[in-house]
Amino acid sequence: MRKLIVIIFCLAFLAASLNATHATEKDIFIKSTIATLRTLDPARSYDDESRMKLENLYERLIHFDGPYTDRFAPVLATEVPSIENGGISKDGLTYTFKIRKGVKFHNGEIMTAEDVAYCLKRAMICDPDGGPNALLLEPVTGRGVTRDNDGKIIPGVFEKIDKAVLSKGDTVVIRLHKPFPPLLGIIAYTNCSIYPKKWAMENGCWDGNIKNAAKFNGPPNGKEPLHHIENGSGPYVMKEWKPSQKFVFERFDDYWGGKPNIRVGITQYIPEWTTRKLMFQNSDLDMIEVPPNYINEMESIKGIKIHKVPQLMVTCAMFCQKIDPTANPNIGSGKLDGDGIPPDFFSDYDVRAAFAHTIDFKALKEDACNNLIEIPSSPNIKGLPYSKDVKHPEFDLKKAADHMKKAWGGKAWEMGFKMVITFNTGRIVRETAAHMMAENIVSLNPKFDIEVRNVDWADYLVTFQQYKYPVFLIAWGADYPDPHNFLYNYLHSDGHYTRYSVYKNPEADRLVEEGIATVDPVRREQIYTRLQNIWNEDIVGVALAQRMVIRAYQDNIQGFIPNPLYSGAAEHFKTLTKQ
Repeated sequence: MRKLIVIIFCLAFLAASLNATHATEKDIFIKSTIATLRTLDPARSYDDESRMKLENLYERLIHFDGPYTDRFAPVLATEVPSIENGGISKDGLTYTFKIRKGVKFHNGEIMTAEDVAYCLKRAMICDPDGGPNALLLEPVTGRGVTRDNDGKIIPGVFEKIDKAVLSKGDTVVIRLHKPFPPLLGIIAYTNCSIYPKKWAMENGCWDGNIKNAAKFNGPPNGKEPLHHIENGSGPYVMKEWKPSQKFVFERFDDYWGGKPNIRVGITQYIPEWTTRKLMFQNSDLDMIEVPPNYINEMESIKGIKIHKVPQLMVTCAMFCQKIDPTANPNIGSGKLDGDGIPPDFFSDYDVRAAFAHTIDFKALKEDACNNLIEIPSSPNIKGLPYSKDVKHPEFDLKKAADHMKKAWGGKAWEMGFKMVITFNTGRIVRETAAHMMAENIVSLNPKFDIEVRNVDWADYLVTFQQYKYPVFLIAWGADYPDPHNFLYNYLHSDGHYTRYSVYKNPEADRLVEEGIATVDPVRREQIYTRLQNIWNEDIVGVALAQRMVIRAYQDNIQGFIPNPLYSGAAEHFKTLTKQ
């Protein structure tokens, strides 16, 4: 213990000394992060840490207006399209954006409507595994993917994309496959970030010829062309990126939207809570995110401001029903022989049911999270339309044992098994749930052996998308505030997380597709109620928590605007001032 304390003290001292020259400067803002940056390519970024960087480097046509989830403000467009102003056709199929003139990119190029159209097309054409581009693909092409289940290009998909997005003079027109009411929320997401067409092509992106689109589709993780470079129109440029250490933003002096007060923004990777807290108390950090189990000790500190922001975000435990066994340390022998699990271990309903009954929700909420989370009954959480409190698996170790005795015709109970559950560092809900599942399952039978490991976020993100984790604990934050955004990704077979859990239910697919195409609120309620029940009937996963982000700022920081769509990783430097 003494050695640990010394190590923590030394880390804190070192970090503090690095920040000492900056901490008191009024135009420098320093925040900590517990996750490492995955990518800077807007076509690949689909995690909070990457998105936070893009929010400051790039811009979209529109964005969410301040604290609101149902209002938009123009950015690179001069107005938000509506039926009233003629920007949205009466049939809901055509959106027209008037493009702002005179906007400079970071390399000095002036933005054109052609750049905008190119970026929207390129995002859909690129469509890397695990990327965000289903958001735009679904309303434009009718499907959220460009490749089928065998990895082959869907015939005609690129031609649909090319015809759907057009630039005409100073306008960009988007034509939809069918009406899609949440489209403006999608346009406000970072995958629709705008950058120069010429620069992108020079750096290995799509060459602009739709006949060559397949060559630029599905780049491997880490190999996306804009992974480590940027050239947006945002208020900040990238000055420095030291992976797993820090990211430094510097004010863009030619920013069209006015000069921000913060000249330099710094995010430092500090996963250990004690170090973060000490640095914050020493004023070496301007902002930290506070885990819910530490809120009491933070509220006693003077000279700080604490913001508790409810999130449209749900954390779930997902079960992979077809694990990749190739060189996979998480499944032991890869067989149901007492020394591992087979790749399809979680395809057995009783295995999933047993694990689902091991979560002590009361302890998770009250003991681990200081009552600062809600326990949802499905991914359609409070704050979303048609959210219901439906029946879901309760904490019951007897039921867990009964299900495990049935699993694999009784062989799982007889032979036992060995596996690993992994969570990403710094997330208390995921850590607690991982240990609950492991310890409670192991308590049922001495032949059960589950190890719990934690890994860095960037590695976790890649590995679960390689089908390597038997159980992956993951959160979904709203791209736009509609149940479709959550239930598509947790229940549709093309969804972002169901894809990696290898779950498919034709009824769920049909209802998800009908739900977004239906404008009748009565029918939508019927659909989404049924989908919430399917989640629990099939035990696709376990809904663990709807979180509240707790942000602590030094009291000389002004300008933070809370929005339930943004996680603790987000920080819009341009709105901040430091007294």
